[in-house]
Amino acid sequence: MLTTLAAACLLVTAAPRMAAARPHHSISIAAARALPLGSRVTVDGTASTPSGAFASSFFDAGFGMQDDRAGIYVSLQTDLHVVPGDRLRVTGVLADSFGLLVLLPDDTADVDRRGHERAPEARRVATGAVGESTEGLLVTVKAKITRAPAADDDFGFKLFVDDGSGELQIFVNLQTGIDVATLTLGEDVKITGFSSQFDTDFEIDPRFPQDVVPLKRDHDHGGRDADED
Repeated sequence: MLTTLAAACLLVTAAPRMAAARPHHSISIAAARALPLGSRVTVDGTASTPSGAFASSFFDAGFGMQDDRAGIYVSLQTDLHVVPGDRLRVTGVLADSFGLLVLLPDDTADVDRRGHERAPEARRVATGAVGESTEGLLVTVKAKITRAPAADDDFGFKLFVDDGSGELQIFVNLQTGIDVATLTLGEDVKITGFSSQFDTDFEIDPRFPQDVVPLKRDHDHGGRDADED
């Protein structure tokens, strides 16, 4: 996050809103992502993040959702207490928020809860592969900390990791309860979170403490990570 935006509120870019009927049918999230900004869409998916988990840098109480191919962030000012695994149908307008494609419902009635199921599993990716193709999805990397955690004003903390394929920013929002003080330069970690973007920087935003796991090397198993058995 850029420290110069300390006083900023959520800034989105979309075509001017006009009264429009809710689409009669939902489309896939991948199809929605391919449409122009300002398009009104209805998508079905499963929540991948708790609502409000990224409030200190997103300035809202939104949440991530995904289907079997793609994901997107739903931006709301009202906390609907969404949890990973909630099945949802959401109608809104596509907009840009500091480089991140988001879906803006007109009001909370445009978020329809449709039960609960197993939360989405994170997709394992290389640090250098996190980008437009993963944006909106829940992803996991295993890498070494190349830059130790540092405070980013009142937004949260950022650190950098690399598995050899390219350095990647990890942004830890204040609401997550993640203790970055335990993370040290050179440490091997497993990071899970929402594949996000701020300006020109791609990043992973962990959701809660379980998303940041130090990897202990098991020397009795040829140096593999202990959690890979």
